[in-house]
Amino acid sequence: MRVLGIETSCDETGVAIYDTSLTGGQGLLADALYSQIAMHAEFGGVVPELASRDHTRKLLPLIEQVLSDARLTRHDLDGITYTAGPGLVGALMVGASTAHGMARALNIPVLGVHHMEGHLLAPMLEDEPPEFPFVALLVSGGHTQLVEVQGLGRYQLLGESVDDAAGEAFDKAAKMLGLAYPGGPQVAKLAEQGDPKRFRFPRPMTDRPGLDFSFSGLKTHTMTAIRQLEAARELDAQARTDVARAFEEAVVDTLVIKCRRALDQTGLKRLVVAGGVSANHRLRERLHAECEKRQARAYYPRGRFCTDNGAMIAYVGAQRLAAGEYDTPGMMQATPRWPLDQLAPPETSNS
Repeated sequence: MRVLGIETSCDETGVAIYDTSLTGGQGLLADALYSQIAMHAEFGGVVPELASRDHTRKLLPLIEQVLSDARLTRHDLDGITYTAGPGLVGALMVGASTAHGMARALNIPVLGVHHMEGHLLAPMLEDEPPEFPFVALLVSGGHTQLVEVQGLGRYQLLGESVDDAAGEAFDKAAKMLGLAYPGGPQVAKLAEQGDPKRFRFPRPMTDRPGLDFSFSGLKTHTMTAIRQLEAARELDAQARTDVARAFEEAVVDTLVIKCRRALDQTGLKRLVVAGGVSANHRLRERLHAECEKRQARAYYPRGRFCTDNGAMIAYVGAQRLAAGEYDTPGMMQATPRWPLDQLAPPETSNS
């Protein structure tokens, strides 16, 4: 099957084509991504209405681009998949309506898939994909979760953030430090010059059992530290880098501690790390070292597939379409809130 994947859950328009007859990275025939970051940066965050309108403008040209790059026409497609949720409802509707309209015109199956399942399985697009089972850390602007993965659709939630996600905390810390949106890469870049010994911020919820996360208290601690430096007139350029370093170290330590616990709890030796924050170099270094201690291995998607993209949606949708799953006519999906553990394997799913 040659499957077109469409991603429009938030502020990036992603399109890709995946061929199930090929394996690993070879199955991805073409992909393209348009980011709205520059547009939303002016407002310090995503404006939903602007996001929806921009998806409407960019989606069809991107579809034509990937078809051209893959040297295919629309009539060469065997199925279409799209992000059905979670995400911004207006943005989701753009992808869903386009996918259903194209599928009806071409008389091919169409399927809405889970955005976080796309992230979860994004490392399957690499030349050396992980085998099931594995533990997955999904860490992005909207989600921080640990999941035990036994197979496609066989997910057990081990822990999640009870408030801010890690990526959201990075964005808020960046705003406190006067950095541009999106904040994660900006904080990480600033932290490179920071003194790791000047400040030590708390590692939330690591002093108790369990695999849940909380970053709200860390955000408050960061704000308090910045205000104290301002009051003492000590918030100079070096202090800002030191605060960024302390914040990043606290987030990374927390994620590593929880991943270690999850591997020990499950007894598994494979760790998948996906989502926007998975691109953080310090996090990757620490998790790699932690896995080596346990004779385990960490897997990541390539850099451009850490953030939202069409390739992961094409891949996941292709697997489910190949197993016989599809949307019934007239059942277009757009689900802003959709827990990952509500998913089921294709053979037991109702579409």
